[in-house]
Amino acid sequence: MKRLAFPEGKRFAFSIVDDTDVATVANVGPIYELLKALGMRTTKTVWPFRWHGEGSNFVSSETLEDPEYLAFVQRLAADGFEIASHGATMESSDRATTEAAMDRHRELFGTVPRLYVNHSFNRENVYWGTDRIDDPLLKRLYARVNGAPADYYQGHVPGSPWWWGDLCRSHHEYVRNMTFSSLNVLRANPSMPYVDPSRPLVRSWFSSADADDCQEFIELVTPERVDQLEAEGGVCIISTHLGKRYVENGRVHPQVERALRDIARRPGWFVPVSPLLDWLRSQQPKDTAGSLPSGEWRRMQWRWAIDLVRRRLQRSR
Repeated sequence: MKRLAFPEGKRFAFSIVDDTDVATVANVGPIYELLKALGMRTTKTVWPFRWHGEGSNFVSSETLEDPEYLAFVQRLAADGFEIASHGATMESSDRATTEAAMDRHRELFGTVPRLYVNHSFNRENVYWGTDRIDDPLLKRLYARVNGAPADYYQGHVPGSPWWWGDLCRSHHEYVRNMTFSSLNVLRANPSMPYVDPSRPLVRSWFSSADADDCQEFIELVTPERVDQLEAEGGVCIISTHLGKRYVENGRVHPQVERALRDIARRPGWFVPVSPLLDWLRSQQPKDTAGSLPSGEWRRMQWRWAIDLVRRRLQRSR
C-alpha cells in the first residue's frame, strides 16, 4: 500500500462518523465540545424529523424538530463539523418524507448533505441487507443471520413506496457500506472512495472502522493501535454512536477523553469525512480513480463478514 503524503505534513488521518441514534444535546454535547477544543472536526449525522409512530427503539433521540438540538447542530456546522444524513427519521420513510427531509435540511443548512449513512432496518436503505454484497455464499449466510427478507430494503428499487435512489444519486456524494475492526481502514479498503458499477445509484462508497458504543471505542483506539496507525500513515474513519454512553453525568468518559487527547497530540490530520474522502480521491491515479479491483472487493466482503461475526460474538458475552 502506497504511503500517503497528507496535507500540512501530517502523518495520518483520523475522523468519526457519529450515527445519531439516541443522541441528545445532553449526551453528545460535551464530547463535541472536547473535539472542538482538541482541534478535531468530525461528521455528525442527523434526522430532520421526529418519529410519530409507535414501537421505535430510538424514540429517545432528538431531531432537528427539537429547537435546542437544532441550535446545537447549527453551531456544530458553524464550527466546521460536517452535518450528514441518517435518513429522514428513525424509522422507515416513504419517498415523499425523504424528499421533504432533504428540503428541510437545505432550508436549515443551505444544502443537502454530501454524505449519507443507511440506518438500521429502515426500508428506504439503499443497497442494504443482502444487496450490499455479491458473494453468493455470504449472501445466503447473511440472509440467515440478518433475518430481513431478501427484498426488504427498497430505497434503490424503482416503483417501491420506499424508492428514492435517484435522489440519493443526485444529492449525496458518499455513502457508507462496509465496516471493519481495523483502525486503519485502508488496510481493508485501499481503493476508497470507490465506485461500484453494479450499484449505480450511489456515486461513491466508503468504508470505516466500527465501534458501536463507548466501550468498543475505548477498545479500538488503544495507544498501541494508534501507534500502528501513525506508523503506517493510515486513515481512520470510525463509525460510532456518540450518544451511547460516551458522556455520563455531563462529563466525557475519562478513558475516551484520554484516548482523544492522545490522538490529538499526534501529527494527525483531523477533518470531517467528506473532505477526507475528497482528498483521498484526489490522490488516486487518474486512469483508475474510483475503481475497485475485483480481488479487493472479494477480500473486503469476507473480511467484513468475519469482523461482523466476531463483533456480534463479543457483544453477546
